[in-house]
Amino acid sequence: MNTQLTQEQISSYRKNGFVVLHDFLTPEELEEWRRAVDGAVRQRGRQRMIHQEVDEEREESYYDYVFVQRINLWQDNPDVKRLILDSRLGRMAADLAGVDGMRLWHDQALIKQPWANPTGWHLDNPYWSYSSRETLSLWVALDDATLQNGCLYFLPGSQKTATFENVSIGENISDIFRVYPQWKEIMAAPAEMKAGSCSFHNGLIAHGAGPNMTPGWRRAMTCGFMPDGCTFNGKQNILTDEQFASYEIGDLLDDDRQNPLVYHRYKKYEEKLRERFADGG
Repeated sequence: MNTQLTQEQISSYRKNGFVVLHDFLTPEELEEWRRAVDGAVRQRGRQRMIHQEVDEEREESYYDYVFVQRINLWQDNPDVKRLILDSRLGRMAADLAGVDGMRLWHDQALIKQPWANPTGWHLDNPYWSYSSRETLSLWVALDDATLQNGCLYFLPGSQKTATFENVSIGENISDIFRVYPQWKEIMAAPAEMKAGSCSFHNGLIAHGAGPNMTPGWRRAMTCGFMPDGCTFNGKQNILTDEQFASYEIGDLLDDDRQNPLVYHRYKKYEEKLRERFADGG
């Protein structure tokens, strides 16, 4: 795994809000990631999160045909856990964001099925249970991501003027411009990637993805990294009902069972990881 970042890549990320890293995984590592994610998604079945029940009566919506989404696979699949809690990933995220430590917010398998709908423009962090201008996401291409099958698009620099207002991912992919009309003139940057490449993007950059105009699947594995020290903002997002009820606004989000510390320059994160793996937690 190529985890070395150049100063040019870090500077580009901080200016534009995203960076694409080609040849991130070796061919052998790519197959390892594919096996782990495919197995975890099969194991999860139709259950989006492990604490959510499947509503057999619910009618399918536009969103169901944007992508197949399975969240926090690390919590019930040891192969995914080993990959996602790799301290090297946390270090890369911390170096790009310019912070000392990173916790996992959540992982997500985001799989565009054949003929999938486009993913409308949106911001990530405003959905989440904390607010941070330094949070960011890793997006690993498990298949070639192309203009034809739904690669990512970014509005470069939009993270600099974003507030924490947002829109849902709906049928009108341009809803975001009602909130941020000043972004209408920004030229979108497509992020085509070969399988095994990756990108990092800021949690406040406007981004989306095209439709899948092919009969094939476009698989991606993503991971949201939360800077260590972030606090609860009152939104539930991925938190269980029990966790949500236990937090008050301003509480530190430092529960390793939900948001494990992946990397810290000064804290003994290696000990935390060793203890967690030793007890199976």
